[in-house]
Amino acid sequence: WKEDKWYWQKEATDWGFDWAPEEDKADHPKYVPTYRYARDIIGCMNNWVEGWIDWNMVLDTKGGPNHAKNWCIAPIIVNPDTDEIYYTPLYYVLSHFSKFIRPGATRIGWNMTESELVLTAFQNPDGSYVVVALNMSDKPIAYSLKIGDKNAAIEIAAQGLQTITI
Repeated sequence: WKEDKWYWQKEATDWGFDWAPEEDKADHPKYVPTYRYARDIIGCMNNWVEGWIDWNMVLDTKGGPNHAKNWCIAPIIVNPDTDEIYYTPLYYVLSHFSKFIRPGATRIGWNMTESELVLTAFQNPDGSYVVVALNMSDKPIAYSLKIGDKNAAIEIAAQGLQTITI
């Protein structure tokens, strides 16, 4: 449960991976946990969801409590035997959104030509802007951020998650 490397590798599966018939296996591919987490949040926000909650925010080292007896991951893992708290990479992914996109923020439109970049953008009630970008590729991506008449050249690292505040 302390193997951060696992969160960045294409080894996780969803609930249908093991039992799906062969013709449906493509609907249940292996995935990189950090990418899926960030991509799910960005996708929801871009489709007018008003909030995003992880129902497994804190779990124990066995992925529970869990009535289905299937192992789950969470942003925070607690070892009840030692009272140790462990913040997984998912915690830090979630912080890109929760620390900067404030209650009452409005999702704003954006245009993008870079197909390998996934992003969402918000304007906070105080007038500040927040852009969260995900690069799942193996190469850094240079892009331009323009708001009104202001323009900034930005680069996101390969396999990076980036939050920009203005």
